[in-house]
Amino acid sequence: MDTNILLESGTNELEVLEFTLGDNHYGINVAKIREILQFQPVTPVPNTHPSVEGIFMPRDTMITVINLKKCLNMADNDEQGLFIITNFNKLDIAFHVDRVVGIHRVSWNEIIKPDSTINSEDGSVATGVIKMEGKLIVILDFEAIVSSISPETGLRVNDIEQIGKRPRNEEPILIAEDSPLLSRLITDCLKKAGYDQLIVTYNGKEAWDKICELDKAGTLDKDVRCVITDIEMPQMDGHRLTKLIKSNDRYKNIPVVIFSSLVNEEMRRKGEQLGADAQLTKPEIGSLVDAIDKLLENRDA
Repeated sequence: MDTNILLESGTNELEVLEFTLGDNHYGINVAKIREILQFQPVTPVPNTHPSVEGIFMPRDTMITVINLKKCLNMADNDEQGLFIITNFNKLDIAFHVDRVVGIHRVSWNEIIKPDSTINSEDGSVATGVIKMEGKLIVILDFEAIVSSISPETGLRVNDIEQIGKRPRNEEPILIAEDSPLLSRLITDCLKKAGYDQLIVTYNGKEAWDKICELDKAGTLDKDVRCVITDIEMPQMDGHRLTKLIKSNDRYKNIPVVIFSSLVNEEMRRKGEQLGADAQLTKPEIGSLVDAIDKLLENRDA
């Protein structure tokens, strides 16, 4: 499967693979996908989470298989289906689905953000919805699904405790993160690390609008000393936000840290092309603090 369709960076577009579970249609960012395989028998592992079917080893790589129907509390009719092999947060995970429909190229501003009735910190796994050809395609939060099964794969907040007590830091940081849970965890961790001057936005467009607003007010240099951005966000993604900042002569000196589950080798190259100052995968919250420390120290040098 060709998962390298989008070659240009910062276009605010993504490729979505549409697949089905029963009669329902769901989507996943193609950037997360390594390959798609026909169903094959797996080896069950004792005392694992009920949604874990087992393990298998294509080409000598051990991969855990997660049954998406069980994750979403849907009836499992034992169809053989397909395995979508993914890579994010430095993990290889297979998701068992019924059928693959196809790939759609869409703009992030076409993705509808679910409201608070279904998108909260209480376990929602829908990050967006696409209306296409008279149907709704629900974009699933695969990181949240994996983290609910294996919490140690999420943000390693204990890394912040190991840093120890730090003095208060007045440097203001702008955060763009669409997940309410991750946004809260990131802000809590940064505050523990001494950074308590935080501006929180929920997508790249909100962050860009805030930068433009502060620039117009003449306070941008004082109010935003660093930007932390996710990649996958509705309205405007983190790559587009990075491109807008780094291609603007007035803003290009603001350090931009991409903090995303999608920082693999290919995405790292894209981030570098766009001018990102640091790129870290989501579990590395301790490394995020180190990167911010160094960037702000260098900026003030």
